[in-house]
Amino acid sequence: MKHGVAFRKFSRTSSHRNLMLRNLVTALFEHEQIRTTLPKAKDTARLAEKIITLGKRGTESAYKRAQAFVLKPAVLPKLFGTFSKRYAKRPGGYTRIHRIDNRTGDNAPMALLELVDNPRDFKFEMTARAVGRDLLTDQLRQKSPRTMLNSGVDATESITKEVKLAARDKGELRPSTRINLQKVVKYRTNSALKEIGKKASTWIETLLAIPLQQKRMQMATDASADAKNKAKTSNYVEKFPKATIRSGAAVPGDVRSAVRLAQGAIARPRRPPRSISLPSPTPYNSQTLHPQ
Repeated sequence: MKHGVAFRKFSRTSSHRNLMLRNLVTALFEHEQIRTTLPKAKDTARLAEKIITLGKRGTESAYKRAQAFVLKPAVLPKLFGTFSKRYAKRPGGYTRIHRIDNRTGDNAPMALLELVDNPRDFKFEMTARAVGRDLLTDQLRQKSPRTMLNSGVDATESITKEVKLAARDKGELRPSTRINLQKVVKYRTNSALKEIGKKASTWIETLLAIPLQQKRMQMATDASADAKNKAKTSNYVEKFPKATIRSGAAVPGDVRSAVRLAQGAIARPRRPPRSISLPSPTPYNSQTLHPQ
């Protein structure tokens, strides 16, 4: 029975497993976003949060423990400098796992492991797009798409109002979008509202421009197709390729057998069937039935 046996083995020895997890944590600190399998991402996130806690302490003992764990010494200044300032007010939860598509080949579940509030925060980007979509849906009830595209959309003012509302309050955003917005800007600086507003405005302009661009492409495609059709001949028969009839090939409408087609012109013509003239039957009447 599996009692008291914690964590995953990954079909590796303890030394190999520990080195693999240390390498993943070091790569996460270096790039702030890595792609790996879901079980590895869960164990890597558990260890990464402990190392970030050491960086927030900032003591000599914590520095030595972190130095003994990471594989690249160049990551230590980032750990005790950038990360400690970024997560100074955050009580925990420094990593985030996003499930993505399965791996080609063995169909293993893959995940995107990232540090929260990093420069390429995936949830921050997706929340900005969700905010832009909701604001666009709300404003299209009053304005036309072309008017909004020409005048431009500034989402920063709406986002500033939405952050102060509760989840169930009525506003321009859906409750789920408002909750995600409040989460991603909770521990960020004041410039985060301007940044997410700029991203939301850009996404609104993209959504407005996509139908117009598709319409222009369709019009160009139709014009090109019409020009090609006019250049072609109007005779329907000339569209088919012309080829000489070879021996054994049947022309459209030919019902001769394959042997006749193969023989070609040397085949004996089929004789017409003989017509046998038979006397017409004598009609039955009173004279033919009772001859005198």
